[in-house]
Amino acid sequence: MIEMEVCANSVSSGLEAQLGGAKRIELCASLTEGGTTPSYAEIKLAKQLLSIEVYPIIRPRGGDFLYSDLEFELMKEDVKICKELKCEGIVIGILTANGKIDKTRCAELIKLAKPMKVAFHRAFDMTENMEEALEDIISLGVVRILTSGGKSSALDGAANLAGLIKQAAHRITIMPGAGISISNIQQLISRTGAKEFHASARRNHSSKMLFRNSELSMGADADEYSSSLTDAKLVKNLLELANSAE
Repeated sequence: MIEMEVCANSVSSGLEAQLGGAKRIELCASLTEGGTTPSYAEIKLAKQLLSIEVYPIIRPRGGDFLYSDLEFELMKEDVKICKELKCEGIVIGILTANGKIDKTRCAELIKLAKPMKVAFHRAFDMTENMEEALEDIISLGVVRILTSGGKSSALDGAANLAGLIKQAAHRITIMPGAGISISNIQQLISRTGAKEFHASARRNHSSKMLFRNSELSMGADADEYSSSLTDAKLVKNLLELANSAE
């Protein structure tokens, strides 16, 4: 059976993911930046309300994956919070300035996280040599890598994903993500041989506000009168299509 992880931008999205049949959520804030660490309350309520696995992302900001000493301290504190709240795992990704896996800092977070499991996010796609990075991550004891194969979408990176899955040889799970939809999920699985995939499965929802001020926006390219949340039916449809491709 093909399994699905949902990139959930809220507890509400997590509940929809669970209803649709997802195995776990990667809980994130600020998906427009690729995902940052969610709040304490978001993690706490996710653990209270969900029965599926909750893996918060440990990422203090958007941008690159080279972190200052202060940012690394923030990451360590967030790992402690996730452990305190009994999350099943966390998702990390730290690189050196020359595009290698920062094995020293990653190892420190992994040790701090125990007994939680640790997955590696798409910082992997920003490494200068994915094959080398894969071996480094395997050596750290990480359980799973989220990757688009170094391309802007998983479908574009399908050939690289197939190669990474072959190289991994069941030592770690390679989980395709980025741009996965009902229009390409079967093709992606056919071309890569992946057994897990990652999608946000979101739909836009219009605000119920009656009064609307059209003269300003609270953020760049922001629309205060719509929101994007995971949809249970879309999660279910993706899983049905994925498993019918098997």
